[in-house]
Amino acid sequence: MASAASVYETPNIRNVVLFGHGGAGKTTLVDAMCYVADDTSRKGDVQKGSALTDFTPEETGHGISINLGVAHACWNDARVNLIDTPGYLDFLGEVMAGIRVADAGICVIDAISGVEVGTEKTWAAARAAGLPRAVFVSMMDRDNADFGNTVDQIRAELDSGAMPLQLPIGEGADFSGIVDLLTMTAHRFKGGDLGASDEVDIPGESSATAEEFREELIETIVAADDDLLEAYFEGDELDPRRVIEVLSDAIRAGDIVPVFCGSCQTSAGVPALLDRIVELLPSPDRSVSQMARDGSEEVTLEPGAAAPTAALVFKTTSEPHVGDLSYFRIFSGRITNGVTLANPERSATERIAHMAIPHGSRRIDVDALNPGDIGVVTKLKDTHTGDTLCDSGSALILEGIQWPSPDLSLAVTARTRGDEDKIGSGLAKIHEEDPTFSSGYDGERGQTIIRGLGEIHLNISLEKMTRKYGINVDTHQPNIAYRETITRVAEGHGRHRKQSGGRGQFGDCHVRLRPLARGEGYVFVDSIKGGVIPTKFVPAVNKGIAEASQRGVLAGYPLVDFEAECYYGSHHSVDSSDIAFQIAGSLAFQKVARDANPVILEPIMEIEVETPEEYMGEVMGDLNQRRGRVLGMDSKGRRQVVKARVPQSELYKYSAALRSLTHGKATHTRSLAAYEQVPPHVQERVIAESRRDDD
Repeated sequence: MASAASVYETPNIRNVVLFGHGGAGKTTLVDAMCYVADDTSRKGDVQKGSALTDFTPEETGHGISINLGVAHACWNDARVNLIDTPGYLDFLGEVMAGIRVADAGICVIDAISGVEVGTEKTWAAARAAGLPRAVFVSMMDRDNADFGNTVDQIRAELDSGAMPLQLPIGEGADFSGIVDLLTMTAHRFKGGDLGASDEVDIPGESSATAEEFREELIETIVAADDDLLEAYFEGDELDPRRVIEVLSDAIRAGDIVPVFCGSCQTSAGVPALLDRIVELLPSPDRSVSQMARDGSEEVTLEPGAAAPTAALVFKTTSEPHVGDLSYFRIFSGRITNGVTLANPERSATERIAHMAIPHGSRRIDVDALNPGDIGVVTKLKDTHTGDTLCDSGSALILEGIQWPSPDLSLAVTARTRGDEDKIGSGLAKIHEEDPTFSSGYDGERGQTIIRGLGEIHLNISLEKMTRKYGINVDTHQPNIAYRETITRVAEGHGRHRKQSGGRGQFGDCHVRLRPLARGEGYVFVDSIKGGVIPTKFVPAVNKGIAEASQRGVLAGYPLVDFEAECYYGSHHSVDSSDIAFQIAGSLAFQKVARDANPVILEPIMEIEVETPEEYMGEVMGDLNQRRGRVLGMDSKGRRQVVKARVPQSELYKYSAALRSLTHGKATHTRSLAAYEQVPPHVQERVIAESRRDDD
């Protein structure tokens, strides 16, 4: 077997991303594959903090995958690059990065819980990317494991083309081997932690089921090839090599989703899985057509070593005493140490030095990497996640990564005075490592706001900032961006007159305010006739009203969705000026708006909660307590989707509450839907809080 540091040719590389619901066993499966392949000396344990691809303090402390991790298993003369991704949807951005640079994906589903919400979300992302997919049903040795039921769920809820290539011999404590449906041989596990097995006859109790699934599998395969189909109908023996070729093509096309099974913890079934990964899943040795990011042309990337270089940086991390680490996937060309590449998006050049193969927290130095391989390099000056590296003089910018939009926010303040100036730079560095995390100062709310995909995501991002950069912050509920509006027509006038020696100031305008439909904003109407206000001063009235409306009249929030008509006024031939009419317009607005029955509007979020049916009562009751209005419910497999509109002020820490209500089995998304008038008791509270803040 070649060593990990060997330069593998493109046909002997497999880039496989592992995805699925949290806790299904992805990280443990990566550990098992690397251990079985002798690419790690010990089998790690997620709960003990020793997993190969969960090595940051945040991951070992929380016992979950947080970051995309890369390792490899060298097997049957191929290097299988394994991209381990988190299962919590708070870290969906890491899954999207892994999908972008993989050539195939393995969805890990545990045989007890079956298809869960995280399974569906990540599966949908892989399918949307056109990624060939396989399934590994894990935890076959656990109580209540049910392979048949899990396959039924996969076919009903994920893909009807799911096709078992293996069947378990026994389940739970009786799980003792697997039946290979391609070869119709049984493999009885020998024990130990390397997944070793002996070939035996198919047990009688498994024979009928194996024959049934075997027939379904073969009929599906031969339907895609005329020669195989003819041989099958004539009762001739099928060419095993051709069967594998046709099956591999069907997997690449997404027509067949192979299903495997085993135990990540004991490595049972893992050697057979590695065999099939190398044999069936696609290598990166085919040309790939991609649209350049500017949309100007479709670029065909040839996976030849002599082809122009094109690589995509899909992950950036920062390590103490090392600096930034840039993980990249080569789509075409060969990269060698010491070469200088261009980053056309930044108009920069980068010298590639200290190139390595990532293996968990380790980096194995290499002199070169061929097309299709994955590497990591240190100390790139101007390159960020999503950037393209290509030959000098090239302007190629590859399609980037489809990051999910952050929809949850928190306000942060420095815990100590000395950290106030460092918050901005610390938050920017976290964004560099994780583009789904963003931050910025919100002038309207007077707060620094951080945004992410969930509360766990935000809290762990801040933990990381404290550990890496020594910056401590406190989190708060973001101030709500309330609005004010008027509900009836009112009119009046504002006059500004000032005489203090010399030239005075005079402006006088009559204004009529009308409410507009929600979302129409501010409209100014000039109805002046006869020159009672000179044309040149009318824009100043508009400016005064517009500026005053930003401070509202009830609680200091911007007043929106109204029309202001200036219909009468007077002027002074000497003392009138722009500033005088601007002040007059402001005074008129403040007076008339108070007579137009002003009210406060609050932002309403449209949320979609996906929950197992058994928690529907708790979810609905909680939404009602939050002043929510349910819009409808839909069934989605074994889960229910609740659509509702809920005031933003009632959704603080909703993610944590939902996890508690449903034991972590429900998820939600949210987006701003509209602004609506608050109930009277809420309006009184908002006004009182505003006055208290002013004091």
